[in-house]
Amino acid sequence: MDGCIFCKVIKGEIPCYKVYEDELFLAFLDINPLNLGHTLVIPKQHFQWVDEVEPYDQYWQLTRKLSQAIQKATNSVLVSKIVYGLGVPHAHIHLVPKYEKDDHIGGIHPNNIKTISSAEMTQIAQKISACFSQI
Repeated sequence: MDGCIFCKVIKGEIPCYKVYEDELFLAFLDINPLNLGHTLVIPKQHFQWVDEVEPYDQYWQLTRKLSQAIQKATNSVLVSKIVYGLGVPHAHIHLVPKYEKDDHIGGIHPNNIKTISSAEMTQIAQKISACFSQI
């Protein structure tokens, strides 16, 4: 879809910190992360809403496996799965690691963006990818 930022990422027109890719899906680190390891999982075919994605079950199975890899790679307590449905008009699921030091009662604060260096982003993307291949 013309103008869709995620479609441009899929085409390689916009670089990303890739965590996983197959013929149907792409997972990459969010450039405005809420925590180290914050990953977006998107279908390569343009769907506006998560509920429209086919194959739907495969999308969520991948999300679950990526969540396990992120938790292992980051030593986080859990990985929240969030579907906002806003921001970018391309289906995407946020996988946000939560750590011991995080405020678990207050939940995730979408404006609490972390500053993470490019080197750290590259390193954690590689670590998540490695953990994914072991699951």
